[in-house]
Amino acid sequence: MTIARSQQIDLSITPYYHCVNRCVRRAFLCGEDSLTGNSYEHRREWIANKIKSLTKVFAIDVAAYAVMSNHYHVVLQVDQKGAEAWNSLEVIERWGELFSYPVMISRFLKGECTTSAELKVVDEIIETWRIRLHDISWFMRLLNEYIARESNKEDNVTGRFWEGRFKSQALLDEQALITCMAYVDLNPIRADMANTPENSDFTSIQERIHQAMNKTTASLLPFHDEKDINSKNKEKAIPFELNEYLALVDWSGRAILENKRGFIPHNTPPILFRLGIEEKDWINHIHYFEKQFPTVAGNIDKLKKLAEQSSRHWIKGMGKAFKPLPS
Repeated sequence: MTIARSQQIDLSITPYYHCVNRCVRRAFLCGEDSLTGNSYEHRREWIANKIKSLTKVFAIDVAAYAVMSNHYHVVLQVDQKGAEAWNSLEVIERWGELFSYPVMISRFLKGECTTSAELKVVDEIIETWRIRLHDISWFMRLLNEYIARESNKEDNVTGRFWEGRFKSQALLDEQALITCMAYVDLNPIRADMANTPENSDFTSIQERIHQAMNKTTASLLPFHDEKDINSKNKEKAIPFELNEYLALVDWSGRAILENKRGFIPHNTPPILFRLGIEEKDWINHIHYFEKQFPTVAGNIDKLKKLAEQSSRHWIKGMGKAFKPLPS
């Protein structure tokens, strides 16, 4: 049974969400068509670029992403407080990056709205836009519509490009966040599309590695230890160190590549011990993260609390849930 989007995305519970969307006719629409030999690899760059352009407008940041041949992943953080702090003109300017203004807003910008009734309508429009500009469904809608429109135009066809609505997975805590990020960043390695994180094209891990090597600023949500971020971004930064995360993904990728059941490489990153995650459990989670936690991921205590709040006896994933962090 399909779960209502309002039950999957609740910012009062967590600002972090993992979203996935797949193409119809999975074999080639975002990759290579083995029947005709046509390559559609350039569409992966379309998706990556559109994700980044939307984050400049929305109060939504990207913690991780991976664009595959037939689907893509994004790990998003919603900055609701940031959106609520925008003044009216900033909301209008941001919306204008996406759509043309209605007549009432155009008149307001020219100073032609003077009556209380007109100003009330303007305020209502602005508040509607403010909500939409930190809404994951609107973010995903604009991303998917753009890619579908451009792809159909290129193919000279009409019809659906995506299988259906995007899949959303709530990430309740730090354990779930870091596991999901690594799962997303390692997708090309798991799919045998790349052999190292730095060679994983159209992924956040590749972008972060290039950023670290070239000392440039990435378009991604920063880690808390990155020195070039301002105090505002530091408040919402990923609560880990960048170098630790890079080492964790590299270590995990080596374990995946081994293809030996139960094999765990040496030199386990200490971040796993601080998160209270066993080595074998970690490798299992990043192999089967979506299957183990289809709609929500977190430690067992948070899953139980969420089940109580939503009047459910059980949430799928409880059996594989993380142990709570020691207080």
